[in-house]
Amino acid sequence: MSVLVVGLSHRSAPVPVLERTAVTGDDLAKLLHAVHESANVAETAIVSTCNRVEIYAVVDKFHGGVSAISELLALHSGVPLDELSRHLYVHYEERAVQHVFAVACGLESMVVGEGQILGQLRKAFRLGQDEGTLGRDLHDVLQQALRVGKRAHAETGIDQAGASLVSVGLEVAAQHLGPLDGVRALVVGAGSMSSLAAATLSRAGAREVVVANRTHANAVRLAESLEVPARAVELAGLDAALAEADLVVSCTGATGLVLTAAQVIAQGVGSDGRDRFFLDLALPHDVDPAVGALPGVRLAGLDELRTAQEAARAIGPEAVEAVRRIVRDEVEAFLSAARAAAVAPTVVALRTKAAAVVESELTRLAGRLPELDERAVREIQQTVRRVADKLLHAPTVRVKELAAAPGGDSYADALRRLFDLDPKAPVAVARADMSAEADDAEPPAGSASAPWSGSARTVVDGARGAGGPAGGARVADAAKAEEVARVTRVECADADCVSTAPADAAPETMSADTVNAETGNAETVSADTVNAQAASVRAVSARDGAPRGEGEQS
Repeated sequence: MSVLVVGLSHRSAPVPVLERTAVTGDDLAKLLHAVHESANVAETAIVSTCNRVEIYAVVDKFHGGVSAISELLALHSGVPLDELSRHLYVHYEERAVQHVFAVACGLESMVVGEGQILGQLRKAFRLGQDEGTLGRDLHDVLQQALRVGKRAHAETGIDQAGASLVSVGLEVAAQHLGPLDGVRALVVGAGSMSSLAAATLSRAGAREVVVANRTHANAVRLAESLEVPARAVELAGLDAALAEADLVVSCTGATGLVLTAAQVIAQGVGSDGRDRFFLDLALPHDVDPAVGALPGVRLAGLDELRTAQEAARAIGPEAVEAVRRIVRDEVEAFLSAARAAAVAPTVVALRTKAAAVVESELTRLAGRLPELDERAVREIQQTVRRVADKLLHAPTVRVKELAAAPGGDSYADALRRLFDLDPKAPVAVARADMSAEADDAEPPAGSASAPWSGSARTVVDGARGAGGPAGGARVADAAKAEEVARVTRVECADADCVSTAPADAAPETMSADTVNAETGNAETVSADTVNAQAASVRAVSARDGAPRGEGEQS
């Protein structure tokens, strides 16, 4: 499975095309599920903002994934596929990860460095979680992208490298109206962009800010948060507020025009000799383009802000370059950890097979030499296991190191072939790993985690005779779980070991029900606990409920 990005933005498409492809409301969830259910797509998330629509997916075939996503986007938007394809860009595998990280840092935004994209990316992440379209791979990519974006804003001056889209728009407004202190402003909408506009106008010392919104309570809450005189009005009172306003900022999620030319003219705009400025930050447009042709009126939309964006790019080039370095370093670290973690299930399968061979031979020895006392049995057990540990330690540690480099997956394949591992075993380990981590929440900013890494648990179900060692290892399913009365978990002091517990150590015990509950799966998959970053593997051996011999600890 590989990560794929298919999208279009202000850099690749004109505003009319972006308007037609914009995804909002219920349509967003519908398109999300349509992509997720299409052939070759295993996971998906959608980022839809005023200047970009991007579909992130995990696919098993590049061409099949691109075709399915492009066709669905064309079907949703009504833009013919031939026309839409001219504006689409595609990123795959490493380039896809790099693009997502760059988007999170604001490097791909219309105004470089704006921080609103982090919230929009988080919204896409949560929607994918809520709708069940995120899997392990895309979850890790988006989660790490959010961390990288936070790091970029915390460690560099990217916030100052380019003003927010709202700030740039208000700077253009000041060029037409003069200083914004003392202006009467009307803000239509109460979402994040409208709230930012209202707060910026408040800091600028606006004479009054009027907030109009479909949900009046939200408008009231926004108006009450401002430090200048402010009030909220129902949409029915929009016309009266429009007649008084010098500056109108509109950013709603409406699918049609919110302010028509006829509506604006009816309030005397263009005929009363006053200068007015309309800032339309919505996509699709909220304000009728004909409003910009009225006398004394200036209308600025997303197209108008492109020129201002170029000026913003010229500010703080050192900060922008610093963020690019962060993105490069984070991408390299993420992909290295991902490659190393990808080999972990194979290492687990190898160690599980080695443990099974050891237990089988110990069982055979116990049958042939029943006269051995308990102390001799324990010494033999530890000696044989220690030999297996030492033989496997260097190869398994080394294969993880080699796997971190590009092309490292070939080492995992070599292990599977050399040791004749069951091809299904690594897949089962990875599946159990995903189940165990399915409910993990987003960790706080700055916390470290390895992508595509985690843990799976090994249950070695062996029949133990009155004086003999555990029997051969096998995977226990839910039906067999009741046969396992006690599970002994041994934590290795060394990295990658089957068992290194001292003879007199008191093992930690847990019930088979607890083990199965921890795996979160109907099957208890035979696997060691793997942490690719720490290069540690835990081996858990299960024993039945037969009475222990003298000297054994419980």
